[in-house]
Amino acid sequence: MEKSIAVATDTNSGIMQEEAERLGVHVVPMPFVVDGEECFEGVNLDAERFYERQIAGADIVTSQPSIVDLGKRWAELLEAYDEVVYIPMSSGLSGSCETACQVAAHCNGRVHVVDNQRISVT
Repeated sequence: MEKSIAVATDTNSGIMQEEAERLGVHVVPMPFVVDGEECFEGVNLDAERFYERQIAGADIVTSQPSIVDLGKRWAELLEAYDEVVYIPMSSGLSGSCETACQVAAHCNGRVHVVDNQRISVT
């Protein structure tokens, strides 16, 4: 019996929702806080607006997907697929990979986190 496998990554990969749909990849938006407002890359704040706010002196803090959000996203994927391969932001730059590994430990071996030690060049 052939297994169905979902490939997922975060927006740090440079893959945004439109391209992800074309490629068949599932994308978790990276969160960040701009002047106290939680934003999600490619969802409620695009790159152009982000840079405009940065130039204007906005207070910007980076974050990572929450354990709850990541768990919900994977649960959705595991309803449609047998397994998930998740490629987060490099462990050398963020705690995102470690967080993903912690969540994956509760998925009965159905989620595989790959630390590719790379970042996006987009």
